[in-house]
Amino acid sequence: MIVLKTAAELAKMRVAGRMVAEILAILRQKVVPGVTTHELDRIAEVECRKRKALPAFKGYGGFPYTICASPNEKVVHGFPDKKPLVAGDILSIDFGVLYDGFYGDAAFTEPVGSIDAETQRLLTVTEDSLQSAIAMAVVGNRLSDISHAVQARVEAEGFSVVREFVGHGIGRKLHESPQIPNYGVPGQGVRLKPGMTLAIEPMINVGVPGVKVLEDGWTAVTQDGKLSCHFEHTIAITENGPEILTSL
Repeated sequence: MIVLKTAAELAKMRVAGRMVAEILAILRQKVVPGVTTHELDRIAEVECRKRKALPAFKGYGGFPYTICASPNEKVVHGFPDKKPLVAGDILSIDFGVLYDGFYGDAAFTEPVGSIDAETQRLLTVTEDSLQSAIAMAVVGNRLSDISHAVQARVEAEGFSVVREFVGHGIGRKLHESPQIPNYGVPGQGVRLKPGMTLAIEPMINVGVPGVKVLEDGWTAVTQDGKLSCHFEHTIAITENGPEILTSL
């Protein structure tokens, strides 16, 4: 069942989303050569506590950390560790909070120091595909119009869309209905209505779309060891168009 949010509930989701955006902005500034993802995880938890928010991921299904930290070929759900990042890496951070009964969830991929032009193109295209998807999140469109927008943008550039992981509804639960694949033909699925709140999150690979999960049971990596990129926003569908709740 898809839960439509009231104006009062959306107001609370704006607060949670703003917290996510603020903390991710802090983390983004800290992604430099020499930093460890363990340190970034610590910073994220400290910032949550400052705001009297709970880290959304820590303990969720047994996940042991505040952020998902996924460098290079890691797609999603990476465990923070004490290995310093080096120039030329890319790092995907996925992060959420629970505040006043509602969740916010967002992700970005950031270069560590200087990266080559082709890697930068991966980041640009993935972020563009998220914006293309958000632009389709308007009243009256179908759910798969969002999905198709990601696939069309990404595959036109020669990259591939991860199939195993999807976006999702969000609200009082971190994962609500509907699931939102990042691929598919347009014009399918439920009609989009005001009050829907969605976490849209393209996960895009340089090489093949396939992934595999490591022995920790969480970390997903590309099957071919090539780079992967991840961007995400929590949005609300309104009569006036999509509203990004996890933006500053």
